[in-house]
Amino acid sequence: MPLIMENQYIKQFPDLMSGKTLLYVHGFGSSGQSGTVSRLRQVLPSARVVAPDLPIHPEEAMQLLHDICEKEQPSLIIGTSMGGMYTEQLYGYDRICINPALQIADTMQAHGMTGTQTFQNPRQDGVQQFYVDKALVKEYRLVSEQRFSGLSDEERRRVVGLFGDKDDLVDTFDMFAQHYPLATHFHGEHRMDDRSYMHSVMPVIRWIDDRQEHRERPIIYIGIETLVDGFQKPTSSSQKAVRQLIEHYQVYFVAPVDHCEQTAAWLEEYINVPAWRHTLFAYQRQLLLGDYLIEKEQTKDAMTTRLEYGSDTFKTWEDLLDYFNRLGGQ
Repeated sequence: MPLIMENQYIKQFPDLMSGKTLLYVHGFGSSGQSGTVSRLRQVLPSARVVAPDLPIHPEEAMQLLHDICEKEQPSLIIGTSMGGMYTEQLYGYDRICINPALQIADTMQAHGMTGTQTFQNPRQDGVQQFYVDKALVKEYRLVSEQRFSGLSDEERRRVVGLFGDKDDLVDTFDMFAQHYPLATHFHGEHRMDDRSYMHSVMPVIRWIDDRQEHRERPIIYIGIETLVDGFQKPTSSSQKAVRQLIEHYQVYFVAPVDHCEQTAAWLEEYINVPAWRHTLFAYQRQLLLGDYLIEKEQTKDAMTTRLEYGSDTFKTWEDLLDYFNRLGGQ
């Protein structure tokens, strides 16, 4: 079971990515001592997180990353910003690219990332500043233009792109999505905080770990009518319930075929990444094959254990959480 830590968002998941090596690739002007690295090590205490300080020159950085991959054979690579640009090019591994700066040279010039720069985090070599001139910008441009050069159908399935909907520094979603089908937006800025990390990155890590381990979790279907109140806002404790249920179950959200666009927009706004590729539009819920169905409507002959939200037994989402907590993930 996850252990709640002092931070209200951060939890530990000792069973997730257990015994595996995770490579983290930091962004421009950062280091392997970034807050994201600390967060990964907190949340995934049974995983080994490798986080090198990248050389300033991009060809040297790519060579270092290739050497590390050959030696460590990471089960998962996560890269943010500039590191997302590098990560996309590390073919042959499961990867998550977060706000990847796929046009890093243009980003550097547009946002004043030239001249004397100060590293945002301490580096092992003790260097605190570096200088970015036109020649270095050109080096970054040449390396970034190698993006998408090693694509195959298998690669397209092994890379996930996560893009902050409030990112005012990098916007490469359309470019990425033209080459990789697994791309979505999360609620957050260019730099991830604890909340956006736990709500957006952790579900993806969990899906990847489940796939790697051929792990099949019990399936819960949640009717959209149990999540939306009369003012089109989330029902009480429903968002909390979703966050807890996805830790132990494969959760799908079920809605009528009518009003697909409105329902999809509502789920993107209030549920976000957990609903991505986990939303079903169905006329006949009795055809759903799984373990549990949470709904208000009466589905006859359901092929699942039906839990009626709003009934005397399950008046609230807190009642439903108590029920699943007693089950212990079964």
